[in-house]
Amino acid sequence: MTVPLIAAFLASAGIPLYIHLPSFAAELGIGLGTVGYLLFGLRALDFVQDPLLGRLVDRFPTYRSYFVSGAFVGMGVGFWIAFVMQPNIFGLVLGLVLVFTAYSLGTILFYGQGAAIVGAGTDSAHLRFAGRRETGALVGIVVAAILPGVLGGFYGVRQGYAIFGVVLAAAAIAIWLFSRSFWTPLATGRQESQSFRGLLQPRVLQLLLIALLNALPVAITSTLFLFFVEDRLVLGDYAGLFLVLFFLTAGMSAPFWSWASARFGARQVLLCAMSLAIVSFIGAYSLPVGAAWQFGLICAASGAALGADMVILPALFANVLMKQGIATGMGFGVWAFAAKISLALAAAIVLPVLQSSGFSPKGPNTAEALQRLNFLYALLPCGLKALAMVFVAQLPRDKKHPLVPRRVD
Repeated sequence: MTVPLIAAFLASAGIPLYIHLPSFAAELGIGLGTVGYLLFGLRALDFVQDPLLGRLVDRFPTYRSYFVSGAFVGMGVGFWIAFVMQPNIFGLVLGLVLVFTAYSLGTILFYGQGAAIVGAGTDSAHLRFAGRRETGALVGIVVAAILPGVLGGFYGVRQGYAIFGVVLAAAAIAIWLFSRSFWTPLATGRQESQSFRGLLQPRVLQLLLIALLNALPVAITSTLFLFFVEDRLVLGDYAGLFLVLFFLTAGMSAPFWSWASARFGARQVLLCAMSLAIVSFIGAYSLPVGAAWQFGLICAASGAALGADMVILPALFANVLMKQGIATGMGFGVWAFAAKISLALAAAIVLPVLQSSGFSPKGPNTAEALQRLNFLYALLPCGLKALAMVFVAQLPRDKKHPLVPRRVD
C-alpha cells in the first residue's frame, strides 16, 4: 500500500500540472507563450539541480529522513502558494520552483529506495516492483487530472483550483507521516560509483535517450489535451471522462505489460506498445467534431500504450544502475531530468507555435488555428514516437535478462 500511495502523490506534480497549467495561467491572465517559456525555464533549472540533488542524496545517506521531509513539505508549500494563493506571475514561479524541486528530490529518493529494495535482481523482479509503483502513479495522475475540473464545476474555476491546492498540500503532509517507515536506509552490499562518468556508459546513455524521445509524444498530447477536446472536438463536457479513461486504461494495463515483458522480452513488448501509440495518434488526426466514442477508443488505446512506457523503461534503467554499480541517487537524478525536460520541451515548442496561429482557448478560432492544433496534437507525436522506436530496436537482447548488459569486472 505504501509504494502505490507515495507514487500516486508524486505523480500529481507531473503530467497533471502540464494539463492544467495553461488553462490555470489563463485564469490568472498569463498568455500561452509565457507559460511555455516559463515551464521551459523551470526545466532548465532542473538541468542543473536534478543531478546535484541525486549526488547529494548519495553523498549523505544518513540524512535521508531530512531529505524525505524536505521533499514532501516542499511540495505541499509549493502547491499552496501556486493554487491556493493564486499570486501574480512571480509568485507562481516561486510556487512552481518549490513544487518541481521537491518533486525532483522525492522522485530520486523514491526510485532509489525501490532499486535498493529489489537489489541486483532480474528484470522480472524490477518489473514487478515497477508495476506496483506505476499503477499507483497512474491512479494519482487520474485523480489530480480530473479533480480541478470536478471542483470547478461545483465552486467555479478559480475556487476549484484553490481547493485543489488545499487537497494536495494536506496530502503531502499526510503521506509523509504515513510512509516514514518505508524510507529506512537499506544496505546494498555493493560498491557504488558516484562519478558522473558512470552515466556515460553506452547502455545508460541509450536508455536515457530513449526515455526522452519516448516521453515527448505523451508530453505534447498532455499539454494540448484540453485544447484539443474543448476547441477541436467541441467535447469540453467530456474532458474529465476522457482523462479518466486514458489513465485508467494505463493503470489497468501496467500489470499486463510487466508480465509480458518478463515473458517475451522488454524490447519486443515495448515496440508493440509504441506501435499501438502511433496508430492511436494517427486516428486522432482525422476525427470529426463531436466524435466522442471514437476519441474514447483512442484514449483507451493510447492509455494502454502509456502503461508500457511507465513500467518497462524505469525498471530497465534501475537494473542497469544496480548491475553496473552506479549510485541510484545520481542515476535517477539524471533520469528525472530526462523525464521532465520532455514536458518542458513540449510546452516550449507547441504552445508558442499554437499561439502564433492565433489560437485562443475556448474562444472563436480560425480553421488555420484549429488545423495547427490538430497537427501538433496528432501527427507530431507520431514522428517522435517512430524515432524513439528506431533506438529501441537497436537495443541488444539477452535471453535470460532482456536488455540488461552483463557487468564486466
